[in-house]
This record gives sequence, structure tokens and C-alpha cells, in this order.
Amino acid sequence: MQQPVTAPPIPERVRTLAATAAPTHVSLSGTARPAMPARGGVDGAGRPVLLVAPGDPLHGVRDEPVVTVDLSADRSLDGLELSRGLLKVQGWVQAVPADEARETAVAIAEHCPDEALFEAVESTGGPRLLRVDVGQVIYLTGPESGVLDAEEYLGAEPDPLMNDAERMLRHVNAAHRGQVENTLRSLLAAPVSRAWLWELDRFGATIRSGIEDPTLVRLPWPVPVTDAGSLEQALRCLLCHH
Repeated sequence: MQQPVTAPPIPERVRTLAATAAPTHVSLSGTARPAMPARGGVDGAGRPVLLVAPGDPLHGVRDEPVVTVDLSADRSLDGLELSRGLLKVQGWVQAVPADEARETAVAIAEHCPDEALFEAVESTGGPRLLRVDVGQVIYLTGPESGVLDAEEYLGAEPDPLMNDAERMLRHVNAAHRGQVENTLRSLLAAPVSRAWLWELDRFGATIRSGIEDPTLVRLPWPVPVTDAGSLEQALRCLLCHH
């Protein structure tokens, strides 16, 4: 019997994490300057977009310097922000074209709201929007780490069910934690005190037990699901049949 695919392909997984990640730091290659705090988000193509204020070393750039942008994808559990994955995107920084600036700001504001995004669109001499022409992406996602080149990264798409999956995950963790814990108890010999739905995608679900030294249990679907209704049904079966 063919074994189920347990997890998304790495490029899809990394693009999915990037889609909801926020920049934390940016560093300029070839300089001794330490990494600087970063603001902004990630556009629909997976490229980091930096919101840089006047006085920022990147504010006046014209020659597309090489930068590394650190992205962090986090999840909130019991009021704590816990890392799902860390990405380092290396590439060349360039101004977002004026005719794309508003669309870019709107896309970023969905996950990383910041009033200065629209100030960058509507004013001159104020904040600027700069995006990174991706060269490569270094990823660290739990036990997995590696490097994707630009073609692998930009050629992939985020999980098509990502938005529905995140909505379902938040609902389960808010209203059905007991069922999540019962599911995990049926699978583990060890006691389970606290558990959450940690990841949910078209290939399966991951349950997390514990905060500081967590246990992660991956539960693949028999076959990948293709729509939100099938994902909801698979999740319901997982929580109700254990």
C-alpha cells in the first residue's frame, strides 16, 4: 500500500511560512554595520518588503545593495509568541515601483499592519517601500533546515488552503482544546497536560504538546485534501475519532 505524503514539499512549506512572516532584522552585506531592526512584510510573490523611514541607512539607496532579511513566522499560544520557522532571505534590495506600491502596501497590511505603509504610498520624502530581489533563502523550521535557491523558492506557491487552515486552527485552539488533548492521549503512552493544534495544511495536521520542550506529532491525511470543505471534514474526523 502506498504510504501517505506526510508533509508539504519544502518549497511550499517555506513559501507558506513566508506568507505570514514578519521581518525582524536586515543586514547590509559587505559592511561592518550590525543587523538593524526591520519593519514591513512579504508580498504575494514571496519577496520581503521593507518599510524604511528617513534616516534609515537603506532609505536613500539607489544601487541595489545586497542584504539579508530575517523573517520570523510565529504562532500565539496561551499569550506566548512561539516560532514556527525562521527564514533568512538574501538578495538585492530595490524600490517598489510606484505603480505597484499601493497594492504591495495593502497585501502587507493584511498580516503586518502598520500605518506608515500607506504614508509611504501617499507622501514623498517620508517612509519608502523597498523589496528584495531574492537570491536564496535559508530556512530553519523545527527539525528541518536548508537552502532554497531563487528558482525553487519563487517557483513554489504557499499552501492554497492556508487562509482557511489558519482560520480553522485558531477556532480549534480557542474552542476545542480538550478534543486536541484527547486525540494526543490516544496516540501517546506519555501523559498529556496541554496540547494545541500547531500546523494544519492540505497534507495533514501537527499537534504540539508543551511549550518549552514540546512534543510534535504529525498526523497525515490518507490523501491530500483539495478544498476547504474537505480540510474541515478531515480535521473533524481527526478530533472526533480518537
